[in-house]
Amino acid sequence: MPWEEQPIVNQREEFVLRALEPGANIAALCREAGISRKTGYKWINRFKEKGRVGLQDLSRRPRNSPLRASGEAALQVIELRQAHPTWGPKKLHAILLRASDLDEVPSVRTIARIIDRAGLVKKRKRRRQPAAPTDAPNAVQAVPNDLWTVDFKGWWRTRDGRRAEPLTVRDGASRYLLCAELMESTAGAAVRPVFERLFQRYGLPSAIQVDNGAPFASTRSRAGLTTLSAWWVSLGIEVIRGRPGHPQDNGGHERMHLDVRYEVEDVPADDLVAQRAAMEVFRHEFNEVRPHEALDMAVPADVYVKSTRLYRGSRPTPLRPGLDARKVNRNGYVKYRNRSVYVGTAFAGYSVHLEPIDEETTRAWFYELDLGVVEPR
Repeated sequence: MPWEEQPIVNQREEFVLRALEPGANIAALCREAGISRKTGYKWINRFKEKGRVGLQDLSRRPRNSPLRASGEAALQVIELRQAHPTWGPKKLHAILLRASDLDEVPSVRTIARIIDRAGLVKKRKRRRQPAAPTDAPNAVQAVPNDLWTVDFKGWWRTRDGRRAEPLTVRDGASRYLLCAELMESTAGAAVRPVFERLFQRYGLPSAIQVDNGAPFASTRSRAGLTTLSAWWVSLGIEVIRGRPGHPQDNGGHERMHLDVRYEVEDVPADDLVAQRAAMEVFRHEFNEVRPHEALDMAVPADVYVKSTRLYRGSRPTPLRPGLDARKVNRNGYVKYRNRSVYVGTAFAGYSVHLEPIDEETTRAWFYELDLGVVEPR
């Protein structure tokens, strides 16, 4: 059989046997075989050490690979990912470290490869993000209860056609999900009892951040307050509003809503009873099972503590020497200088302080808030 048609090991063996003959010209044999002298001597040395086996190609796989995992480890990764489709490699790695019985937990990179090869990574198109706002709210959220964020998650329907619309309340510093409750109404009168229960259970936050939608805020009301948020102010809570049309002002809350969509909304329950149970399961896992990168892979329940500010109802109207206090009637008016002055229905039942500016105009104060100039009607 001609040289070039022989199997590769046979070619090398013939080369080596001829090269080992007395007086063999190694350089000429290398030229004939079409190899370098370095390669020729490599084959000769391998043959001397291991015989014909040494002429076979060696595996290029490293002896120890950090990206290899046992079958049992891969199975656990896949099962965990299937149970929590939105959890990334870092979260899965943290869960395995904490709860797995594996002798060796795969690295984050290995877990990423396992779920990718198992077809469990959904490729999403990247959307161009809007330019970062220059005057977004700069709320302090250094410790738990510095700031709570509040919003309604967009509604969906259960399998029997009922409307599911969760009210969500989240602590900014710890990411703890305080509330994920399906509401039958988004009106302030329906939402207030939920907050009463939250305040009784967790105490009062220093501030609450909201968007500009009902029932939390109104772009046409003084200080943007509604009946609900005016009540928060009366409790001593600062109300922080994002800008209209800028959901990124409350980005952490919106990101949590995305998790609700993937893990709850996309698999609607049969009815509202089952949907409420599914929301509570999500809240439990979000708070006590799911690690958060911003918390150094701890869970929110390990970080959150209740507020030391107890819920005791609305504060007394503060004293403002030299200013008149007037109670706002149910239609939003106060009597001042024998005239009716409109303040707003959000403040009905509360007292406001009135500061005269001139004969016709007056400035109104609600606790610490300057409500601006009000005029008689």
